[in-house]
This record gives sequence, structure tokens and C-alpha cells, in this order.
Amino acid sequence: MLTAKEIIDIYVSFFEKREHARILNSPLVPENDPTTLFTSSGMQPLIPYLLGEAHPQGKKLVNVQNCFRAQDIDEIGDNRHTTFFRMLGNWSLGDYFKQEQLPWFFEFLTKELGLPKEKLYLTIFTGSEGVPKDNESYEIWKSLGITKSHVFFYDVHKNWWSRSGTPEQMPINEIGGPDSEVFYEFTNVEHDKKFGEKCHPNCDCGRFLEIGNSVFIQYKKNSAGQLEELPQKNVDFGGGLERLLAAVENQNDIFQTNLFAPIIKSIEKATEKNYQNCKKEMRIIADHFVASAFIISNNIKPSNKEQGYILRRLIRRAFDNFHKLGGKDISPVLEKVVEQYKETDPDLPEKFEEIKNTISEEGQRYKQTLKIAKQFIAKRYPSTGSGQVTGDEIMGITEISPDDAFLLYTTHGLSPTQIKSLGYIFNEQDFAKKMKTHQDLSRKGAVKKFAGGLADHSEKTIMGHTATHLLHQAIRDLLGNNVHQAGSNITSERIRFDFNYDRNLTDMELSKIEKIVNEKIRENLPVHFEIMPLKKAKEIGAIGLFDDKYAEKVKVYFIGDYSKELCGGPHVDFTGKLKRFTILKHDNIGKGYRRIYANIGD
Repeated sequence: MLTAKEIIDIYVSFFEKREHARILNSPLVPENDPTTLFTSSGMQPLIPYLLGEAHPQGKKLVNVQNCFRAQDIDEIGDNRHTTFFRMLGNWSLGDYFKQEQLPWFFEFLTKELGLPKEKLYLTIFTGSEGVPKDNESYEIWKSLGITKSHVFFYDVHKNWWSRSGTPEQMPINEIGGPDSEVFYEFTNVEHDKKFGEKCHPNCDCGRFLEIGNSVFIQYKKNSAGQLEELPQKNVDFGGGLERLLAAVENQNDIFQTNLFAPIIKSIEKATEKNYQNCKKEMRIIADHFVASAFIISNNIKPSNKEQGYILRRLIRRAFDNFHKLGGKDISPVLEKVVEQYKETDPDLPEKFEEIKNTISEEGQRYKQTLKIAKQFIAKRYPSTGSGQVTGDEIMGITEISPDDAFLLYTTHGLSPTQIKSLGYIFNEQDFAKKMKTHQDLSRKGAVKKFAGGLADHSEKTIMGHTATHLLHQAIRDLLGNNVHQAGSNITSERIRFDFNYDRNLTDMELSKIEKIVNEKIRENLPVHFEIMPLKKAKEIGAIGLFDDKYAEKVKVYFIGDYSKELCGGPHVDFTGKLKRFTILKHDNIGKGYRRIYANIGD
């Protein structure tokens, strides 16, 4: 039976034989980029290239990307979802298209992995206003021997991809396109009619499992709000390694594959419980400790902000379920996690002590948090002399207000389940409304937390991106070459630029930086890029951290003779298009880092 490592090796080799260059696995926690909490797909770091920028390694790429999706936390407990996963990916940046991609993936599944074609089902885009039905993909699948009964057509809600969702949700200049998904059928699973009278690939009963998605990025939304064809048509494929492993083993429960089963057995031993009777709890424990191990190995500590908040939530939820099953010592479970992933992620064993200590310390901190939360509620609902509370209390259960429940969620980091486990009940409908408002605000922020520092790829945002190169060099001119960028977030409204420095800048220094940038704008310097060996980029003095995330060839953007910087793009062609640069604000963001807010234009 194939292991996860063997599937990775087979996949990469398959596409390398077809002239794809293997690109590096981007860090799970993106470096030098505060615009996104985690890398959530293989294509995330490639957005500039899908938009037309030249990639240093060519037009045909392949990789395996470690990914984490925080939005899946609440779905963990079923037989197929995981928060941490590996995404197999291959891309065509204006090279091949459907005629090559679909047969290649079919060949990989049936010949390389040995999956029977009779168990494969396909979904295809049925078409919508401005975009025709994808008959081309249908004809290709049919030519490969896929019968009509195994092909299903779906609308934009299932077989269309863009970062924002359906075509009507796409902003101006966003790219997207139809996709064709492949599902594996577990014939030993009976259809549950509570999910619908008839089973189909997108049914949630568990009979079908999506194992790969070929996205054909061929459209862009124009200024009139219409979809128009891109001059460069791209392929963006993603396939979940853990799901492919389940298909290879014909195992409909991901947590019983050869990757997860040993971890589950270690949980059974630690809790003296049987998996068959405690599936949901053990799946949560396994998934959350795996994800926590990888996040910690990326130098994140539990906290109440950003990645640290997600890590804290994972660890606490894992402990809730571990203690619920009577578990005491988590060390054997964590040891098994590292053992199972060491072949694909050999640096994990080196971080084991840090992983174990971080999780154990958070477990102790969690106990203290629960104690404080109880004290908070006791003060809000004080007992009378007879031992009764002023809030409604029924058989030892205290009813608290939705506002207080939500405060326990936001301030103390307790989930609704955790709050109820303490003996507190509340109006769950009112709580859900507050939660929805909270999540909607978070999603609005998350939409901008993408695109490698750029909130979108509008003309104004691309101008802002170019301005950060001038700003970066101007800061170094004034403060020295030991200063470097520590992150950026660029929208059409403003530029946010972070850099290392041990004190606040004076008004005079800020004025000088602003003056330098505006001088370079007035000079109308040409902007161009060159793809060159990493060694040469270092030799010519290009700005970059030059760590192991760079490949042998890199892309360097030049702004006249003034700025040389490693970057994926995109940029304007002449600095004069920026018109004017204005610094709006300067902040100390702690730990030896500073932040400048600025804008460009008239």
C-alpha cells in the first residue's frame, strides 16, 4: 500500500517528466507578509503569475504545499475534513490547457496510483451568463472512457472558481474560471437519504470524496462588470494528498488510512477508549494536534491574536476532547504525530521538544483560563446567602445572557461547547446572530488578507506596490542597509509598510524619505524585471532576505538604476505614473519594528 511520501514522489516525478519545474513549498506561516495568516492553498503564492507575471522557473510548475484552513475547524469530526493538509499542485501559466491537463490527471490516477476508472466521477461547469457550458471538458473525459452516467454538471456554486466566489461576487479585474472536479466513489458506503433522495458526487453522505480539481482560469471581470477572456489562459490544479491516500486505500475514513491510523491508536491507548465509540472526539484530537505541531514548528506561540489565536483554539479544543475521553498524558500522541510525518517533513522531529512543551504549557494556561471564566460568571451572577444565584439556575446549570456568553468567547477564548461544559446555558439563537456578525467582519478582513501583500490587482494597488520599492530603498538610503522590509499590505486606498528599526523616526527623517521617493517619481524611471540565478542577484546587490525559500532562479525588479529587489510583481512600467507619494502616519509596532502608512496619486 502506498504511503503519503510515495504518492508525493510519484506525483512530482510524473509532472517533472512532463517538463514541469518543482517549486519550493512556501512556509505554512507566510514570511514577510502580514496580509494572510496561513498558506491555505498551493496557488496562493502564485497569484501574480496567474495574472501574467513571468515566473522565474518557467510556465509549467509543480509542487506539494503544506496548507492550513482555519475556516474548517468547526467541521472537524467527520470522516474527511482536516485543518492541516498537503496540496499537490501543478500549473500552466499560459502554456497547456484542458487538452493536456485532464488526460494527465486521469493517467496519474489510473496508471500511477492504480485507481479503477469505474470509481471515478467527474463534475463539469454547466455554464452561466457570459460563460458557455464546458462541453470541451466533457468531450475530453468521454474520450478517456468515462461514461455519461459518471459525469455531472453543476452551476457556479460548485464548478466555478475565483477568490471571491461566484462571478457576481468577483470585483473588477479579478480572475476566475470553470473547473472540473474528480470524485472517488466508496461503493461500500450506503447513501443516507437525509442528504437527498438520490446520491451524486456533491452529496454529503460520504459515498463520494473529491480528490482533485482542475481550474481553468480563463476569465477576468472588466470595468463594465462583464467577464472577458484572458489573453493568458492558465491551469491551476489542486489535489488533497490525504484524500488521494484514502482513495488508494479505498478507505472512506481519512482517519483510518495508514497516515492517521497509528495516531488514532495512540489516542485509544492514552484514553483507554475505542475509536468506533468515540470517532468525533478522536478525529478532533488527531487533527488539531497535527495542525498545532506544524504551526508551532513555524515559530508561532499561542496568543490572543492572529496565528497565535488559531493555535490556542486548536490546542484547547484538542484538550477538551482528550480530557472528555479521560486522557491524561498527551506525550505519546504527540510523539506519534511527529513519527507519522517525519518522512515528508524531516524538520519536525528537530522541533519535537518545542512542540510538546508549547502544547503542555498551553494546557496548563487553559486550566487557569477556565478558573478565571468561572470567577467572572460568579461575579456577574452572585450567589445569595441560600446558595441560589440571581440568574436563572436549573439543576446546577446557570443561564447567562448571550452577551456574557459572547464575552467568554471573544475575551476568554471559550467556544460555545466549552462554555456549556462549564454548566452555563444561554440563548443560542441570539448567540449565533452575534457570532455571524463577528464572522462576517472577519471574512471581510480575510478577503483582503491574500494576494501576497496586495488586497487586489487594481491599477491603484499595483501603483502602490511599485511605490513600496521606492520607499524601501529610500529608507535604506537614510537609515542604512541593515534596515529591511518586514511586511506590507497594499490596497487602493493606502500603503502599509513595515520595517525593522530600533527607534521612532523624526519628522525630519520622514520628510526626507518622502522627498526621495517623490524625486524618483518625477524622474519617471523605467521599471522592468530580469530572471537570473540567485547567485547573480546577490552579486548585484538586489534587496532580499536570501533564505532557503528562494529557488535557483529568481525574479528581480529594477527601477532605473535606483532600486533592485526580489519580487513577484506586478508593477507599473514607469514611476511617473505614481504622480505623488505622501506619508500619512508613522507607528511603533513593537519588538524593534516600525510601520509607515502612505498613499499615492494627486
